[in-house]
Amino acid sequence: MGFLNEQERQAFEQNKPQALRADIWMVSGCEDHQTSADVSNTATFQLPDSAGRAGGACTAALLNVLYEDEKTPWERHSFAQVMDSMRANLRKKGFSQVPQLSSTRPIDMNDKFHIVPEDLPGIRRAVLVGINYRGQKGELRGCHNDVFNMYNYLQDYHGFQDADITVLVDDGDHGQPTKANILAAYHNVVRQSRAGDAIFLHFSGHGTKVRDQNGDEDDGYDEAMVPLDFKQSGLILDDDLYDIFVKGLPAGVHVVAVCDCCHSGTIMDLPYVFKANGEYRRMEIEDAFDFNKILKLFGGKGNTMIMKMGTNVAKNMMKQFFK
Repeated sequence: MGFLNEQERQAFEQNKPQALRADIWMVSGCEDHQTSADVSNTATFQLPDSAGRAGGACTAALLNVLYEDEKTPWERHSFAQVMDSMRANLRKKGFSQVPQLSSTRPIDMNDKFHIVPEDLPGIRRAVLVGINYRGQKGELRGCHNDVFNMYNYLQDYHGFQDADITVLVDDGDHGQPTKANILAAYHNVVRQSRAGDAIFLHFSGHGTKVRDQNGDEDDGYDEAMVPLDFKQSGLILDDDLYDIFVKGLPAGVHVVAVCDCCHSGTIMDLPYVFKANGEYRRMEIEDAFDFNKILKLFGGKGNTMIMKMGTNVAKNMMKQFFK
C-alpha cells in the first residue's frame, strides 16, 4: 500500500476489521445481463433421489458436480474446476448461461471447493427459498424441487440439522416465501450467527433488474429477487442483501449462497468475481462494484480521508489489501 501516506495507512489498518468482516461467497447461475434457465427433467443431471422432474439449471448443474465430488472426497475439485464443470454441464444441455462466483475476498481458484470449511467448529444454518408463483403470471415448476434437492444434499453430506434449516416455499406446507418472511429469515440467521458458524443460502425463483435509485450501480440497475408477494410488497434488492449480510455479519462467519434466478451475477454486490466463460483464471475485482460501499464501512476519522481518495484509489487499495 505504498500509495497511501502514513496517516491514511494507520487509519486503514485501524478500521479494516470492520470492513468485509464475514467470509461470503456466492454461486450464481448467470451473469447480470442473462436470464436463468430451467430444465424439465433434473434426472438428466444424474441427481440421486431427485425431488421432482423440473428444476433450475444452475442448481442441477452445481449439484451434479458436488455429488460427483463426493464419490472421491480425497480428491476434491478446485473452485475453478467446479465452476468450469458447471458451465460444461450447462453447455451439454444447450444452455448459454455463464455461472459466476463472487466473494468478499479473493478466493484462490486452485483451492479445494467447500460448502463448509473442515475446521469450522460452529453451528451450520441454512435458509432455502423456492418460489413457483402458483397461479401467477410467469408461474414456475421446479423451484420447490431445487430447495428439496439442496436440502437433501446439505443433510446427507454436510451435517445440517432440521432445526437449523429454514425452508420457505409456496406449497402450502411450509412458510410462505413472502418478502417479509424471507427478510425475517435472513435477519434471524445473521442475528444467531457467531464466529465459527456457517450459513448456507439458496434462492430459486424469479430475478429481475430495476432502475437504481441511489447511484451505486455502474450500469444504472439494481439486481433483485422476486418474492411471492412482489406485487404488494416489492422486491428484495441487491442493496438489501448487502446490508443484511456484508454489513451485518460478524467476523469468523462463513457464508455460501447459491442464487438460481435471472440477472443474479452480482445480486449480493460482492467485489470479487470469477466467470466461467473461459477467460478468467483467477478472481478479479468486479469493474462495476461500487467501492464507496466498502469505504462507508470504515468508521472514525479515517472514513473522511479514505472517502476523499475516490473510486480508482479505492480499487487499488482493495487490490493491495486483499491480494
